[in-house]
Amino acid sequence: MSRLVYSSDVGRRCPDCGQASADCVCKKANTAAPTGDGIVRIRRETKGRKGKGVSIVSGVLLDADELKNLGKELRQKLSTGGAIKDHEMEFQGDHRQALKTLLENKGYTVKLAGG
Repeated sequence: MSRLVYSSDVGRRCPDCGQASADCVCKKANTAAPTGDGIVRIRRETKGRKGKGVSIVSGVLLDADELKNLGKELRQKLSTGGAIKDHEMEFQGDHRQALKTLLENKGYTVKLAGG
């Protein structure tokens, strides 16, 4: 079975739903805000990063665009790099306390998770 990836009519197509990239329904479904208990959890992880630690913020109930903007703002305030993966924000380094303070000032309920 072969899937159409490109068409001269509409250009690139989504490999999952087969629609044109601009009309893809998969992306729109993934941008919705997740459900949860409303508590933002911050943890530190080193697994799969060759011993380098990252601070991971999960449980923020925002859609993808708002989460991206919040992540950018926090990275600028912390002066560090990071990424957003699977609706979790990753920040390079151990910034748990600073993240907790910044998020509590924005009105979130925050817990430090893990050891």
